[in-house]
Amino acid sequence: MDVLVGVLLVTGAAFMLLSAVGILRLPDIFIRMHALTKAGTFGVTGVILAVILHFRNLEVLGPGLMVILFFFITFPVSGHLIGRAAYLIGIRDSERTRPDELAEALAKEKGEKPERGG
Repeated sequence: MDVLVGVLLVTGAAFMLLSAVGILRLPDIFIRMHALTKAGTFGVTGVILAVILHFRNLEVLGPGLMVILFFFITFPVSGHLIGRAAYLIGIRDSERTRPDELAEALAKEKGEKPERGG
């Protein structure tokens, strides 16, 4: 069991490290949000699962699973909302972020041509 706990801790820490590297190295806010939400969620999940398995206690199981559920719900939603707000206030994306489907959808709603790339 200790080996499994160690593997989960190392895996969770590796995902969190990957998330931090993604924040520093990726070209724009939209791709950075993707790295943060995916890798961050899996990193926290790995660490919390390791804690649950280490203590093997029902008093830890319930809150631990609630924390994991909380992260799975809030990280992707908050990342999406921050990315959408950044888009709507005009923060430019990288040339590698293509196609721009949101510009097309917003233009269709307004009956206009898309202003941003595509």
